[in-house]
Amino acid sequence: MLALRLTRGAQPAVQLRRLLVAAASAGTGFLLLCALGHALGHPQDTTASLLRLAWCVPPLAATVHFAVAVARTDPGTSPRPGLSAVGLGPARLMLVSATTTTTLATTLGSALALLLFLHLRGDLTGTPFTALGTDFLATAQPLPVPATVTLLSVVPLTASTATAWALRPHEPAGSRAAGVAPDPRKDGTPPAPDRATRPPAAAPRTEQANPLTTLPWGFTLLAAGLAVETYAAHAKTTTPVTLPGGLTASPTGILTGWILTALGLALTGPGLTHLTGRLLQTANPGALRLLAGRVLMAEAPRIGRPLGVVCAVVSAAYATTALYDTSAPPFGPLTTLGALLVTGCTVATLLTSAVEAKHARADITGALLRLGAPATTLRGAATLRTAALLAVFAPLTLLVAELATQPLRA
Repeated sequence: MLALRLTRGAQPAVQLRRLLVAAASAGTGFLLLCALGHALGHPQDTTASLLRLAWCVPPLAATVHFAVAVARTDPGTSPRPGLSAVGLGPARLMLVSATTTTTLATTLGSALALLLFLHLRGDLTGTPFTALGTDFLATAQPLPVPATVTLLSVVPLTASTATAWALRPHEPAGSRAAGVAPDPRKDGTPPAPDRATRPPAAAPRTEQANPLTTLPWGFTLLAAGLAVETYAAHAKTTTPVTLPGGLTASPTGILTGWILTALGLALTGPGLTHLTGRLLQTANPGALRLLAGRVLMAEAPRIGRPLGVVCAVVSAAYATTALYDTSAPPFGPLTTLGALLVTGCTVATLLTSAVEAKHARADITGALLRLGAPATTLRGAATLRTAALLAVFAPLTLLVAELATQPLRA
């Protein structure tokens, strides 16, 4: 009941983000059901069916990543003193928030995917939809209930688990060493009257790790991915894997290299964002560059990783366009749906993280305005941050994409 009240009482912008999560879940669930339909219609071709199921992993990962970002920005996940007083502390509030922002939205999306799939099969209307073909609908085969429920529960369970892990309460570092009294509900001791010894209502869910620690690992994965691609292209001893749409069949090693380069770009995002903020503050910076650089350094753990994932998706899209065979038929509807899901979820995750960062620095922005800082200066700092990130990440993305496609062009 509390989860439903939190859902109904949210603002329109919050409800829109939840609906976008439901739409992404519906698209991913539909792709999973289409993989099941292909397996039912072609029981002898298990390799192709497993490959279709494997191609559902990128949309699933993008959907879960987006759901976690939306849950982090949801106002229902913030601790409330009144709820803590009645026993709904940070841990229980995390469970309620995961149920509110993630489970309900993804379950709604899975239900919509099932209705659409049944409608196209003709199970609801009696007339199957044949314009897209019956290759992935399996209209002549009954739909197994256990397999359908299992596939449709993948997105809600995965997204809810990831959200619960991301929203787990953290104990402030050094709280016991500083003499902070423990929670009286856990050991039965009475609360201390001193204000300095009272336990905090909840630890902030900010990422305290240094963003520069992932930068060497990111560049290592980038180099390893490019090396694996080059070796696989020259060896040509592995079995080629058929890519979706009209792409050329590629060895397994090249696909492994692409995955490594994508992970490398995602890991380099926070470190490069932090370094970009430092570069903006070099050589006697003014107030504008100093403000923009400080904000980038503070927001690097929050927006760096989504920015790196967007760069990985853009790099993959560039490689796909470069390797597309013009003589092959155009992309099918399922390939187009998967590409739209991955691209849309990654971009939406980046925008949601930017909104989260804006809300996190709302107090600082208000303080600057009260001190007399012009609003044009704040807008100029935001524009400078965007231009600096584009100047750093755009060339890197194009360079990685070009290097990743060279082994297949040779």
